[in-house]
Amino acid sequence: MNMENNQKETMKEKFKKMFSLSEDSASNEEIRARLLDGGKVTGTNMCVLVCAMVIASVGLNVGSTAVIIGAMLISPLMGSILASAYASVSTDYPLLRKHALGFGVQIAISVTAAMIYFLLSPVKEPTVELLARTSPNFFDVLIAFFGGLAGIIGQTREDKANTVIPGVAIATALMPPLCTCGYSIANGRWDMLLGAGYLFIINTYFIFLSAGIILSVLKIPKVKELTEKQWKRRRYRMIRNTIIIAIPSILAVYSMLP
Repeated sequence: MNMENNQKETMKEKFKKMFSLSEDSASNEEIRARLLDGGKVTGTNMCVLVCAMVIASVGLNVGSTAVIIGAMLISPLMGSILASAYASVSTDYPLLRKHALGFGVQIAISVTAAMIYFLLSPVKEPTVELLARTSPNFFDVLIAFFGGLAGIIGQTREDKANTVIPGVAIATALMPPLCTCGYSIANGRWDMLLGAGYLFIINTYFIFLSAGIILSVLKIPKVKELTEKQWKRRRYRMIRNTIIIAIPSILAVYSMLP
């Protein structure tokens, strides 16, 4: 009986170890440095961002999936979301404001660059690639959430050779919806703007949410401890925001059913 219990205990420990996030995680200092460096809004990052937006806009404009994927791979937008998630979990609100503001600037520059391109482009008709970014549903929520999980797990590993982020960048597709917003504004397609904007919000929010969950599990050091009342208020806001953002996507899935 004891031997059987010991075997069960050993199997349980092996299973826990197999899925343990702390088993090969980097140090807290290294995680902080990686995430905050990735979220810097520097001259280099902004130049790369504009280049990525123009490349993605061309790909969407001519219907080239390969070009769109290339633009997603070089886009630095993911870094700002992960840095914001780190700041939120560590309760460093000045840092959160800084990265949220930087992300807002990146969004504004991205949409402006795409809008200028589509104003100058002789091809005005929306391609299949553009239209594909205007009808988000709950499957996009799942992609963003699990893509975000994979991304933050990859960024917090001890091994610096991260092969996860490129795949996450392609799967979660932050860049194409913003380009579609630029197209919509340039061509007065406000119906497309609503769908593309909502897809971008879904991707951004659920990457942020999943990153926050993993960083909380890893027990990232906090700048200041919150009271139980403050934690309850924070959890309530998170649940409320998640429901509000997800509801239209769930309705969209049901509208697709015969």
